[in-house]
Order: sequence, then structure tokens, then C-alpha cells
Amino acid sequence: MRSERGERLAKVLARGGVASRRRAEELIKAGRVRVNGAVVTNPARRVIPGSDRVEVDGRQVPAAAAPVTFLLYKPAGYVSTTRDPQGRPTAVELLGRFPARLYPVGRLDLDSEGLLLLTNDGELAQLVTHPRYQVEKTYEVLVRGRPAAAALERLRRGVYLEEGHTAPARVRVLARRGPHTLLEITIHEGRKRQIKRMCLAVGHPVLRLRRTRLAFLTLAGLAPGQFRRLTPEEVQRLKAEAKARAAAIRQNES
Repeated sequence: MRSERGERLAKVLARGGVASRRRAEELIKAGRVRVNGAVVTNPARRVIPGSDRVEVDGRQVPAAAAPVTFLLYKPAGYVSTTRDPQGRPTAVELLGRFPARLYPVGRLDLDSEGLLLLTNDGELAQLVTHPRYQVEKTYEVLVRGRPAAAALERLRRGVYLEEGHTAPARVRVLARRGPHTLLEITIHEGRKRQIKRMCLAVGHPVLRLRRTRLAFLTLAGLAPGQFRRLTPEEVQRLKAEAKARAAAIRQNES
């Protein structure tokens, strides 16, 4: 049967560099994708690359480019998007000209800096950003004031935000800098402006934020604005660790 052949439509879009798997599913459900001229809204629909014509917003999805992933030390002052309607510089521009369309994996605010992945590997983007895989991200966070033990404990246990409580975090004090405090915070969620909102909730607004680690990846050897290509071994390890973590979580919940 045809349903047993080919690849899932969302996967084809991700491999073609259109968007992450999760974002590709949203595009499909929104009716923006056509297969052989017909609108398809089921992300599980299977297509045959090279045989079926796939279009997004009227533009044909090209054959999948070879997967590539870069680790960038994003400086402050750059947005973590491919384009910006306000004309601000983007993180993608720091890589210069590159034949494949690259997309940021997750985001760092304009005034934040640190580790940011850029890739055309939809599977990798899905594994790093989807909540079920709980990939850890570590930040150095300079906050106003000197958080008391109670405030630190609230961050560790989870604080209430508009959309609900955050998951437990690892928090430790790195240094006191005059009237302010440098914290290290590790989370596995990816809510919008999460670290800033958490710290504000306990009364200590963020003055500066830098992402220093994602899973086992760090900024070692890079200065702001510099980048390097991940090795195939690093990519496979990142994927394997994310899948293993998700499997362990499912097993514990069963």
C-alpha cells in the first residue's frame, strides 16, 4: 500500500531545510503544504521524495541538502531568526554565505549571548527543542541584588509563570559582583524568555545572560561571533542522548 511507502511529510520538509520537524507539522496543519497540487493537512501523510511534488506556500521544496550543524557563540545584538522585519542583524548572517538554508535551534534574546546551534537537520532541531527530550541548557546569569536562600530554593523547585510552574532547575551561586550576583542555572525546558521570567518572579531581574552549555556542548575555544561545525560524532551523540533520555522518562512514567 502507498501508506507504507516513502517518508512522513513533516520529515521530508525538515530534511529539505524548510523548518524543524515540529514547525513543519504546524505548517502542514495550517494548510500551507501541497502534495502533487493538493492541500495536505496530515503531518503523517507519506510521500516519495523525488517522485511526489511537495510545495510550501506555492514554492517547491528542494531535494534535501546534506545535513550540517554549526555551534555559534552568538553575541548580544543579534536576533535568533533567519530574517528580521525590523532589519536587525541575525545570527545566521554571522556564518556568511553557505549553500544550505540554516535555521537557529531555539532562541536567544537580542540582548542575550552564548551557545546557539544553526542547522538544516530537522531531526536534530526536533530532538533539541521538543520538551519530551529534556535536553539540558546551562546559563550564566547576572541578576540584580543578592538572592536569599529562599529565592534560590524557589528557582530550584520551580516558580509559577503565567502558563504554569516551571520544572525543577539546578541553581548555584558563582560569584558576588558588587551589589549583584552571578548565578549558574540549568533547565531542560524552552519557554519564551524563561530564565529572565523565573528570576524576575523571585525578585531578581536579569542584567546579563549567557548560554554556556547545551547537553555536552560548550563554548570552549570560541569568542563572541565565532563558530565551528559540529562533527558527525557530536551530532550522533546529541541525538542518541536525547532519545535515550526520552526513553528513560517514558519507562519511569509507565
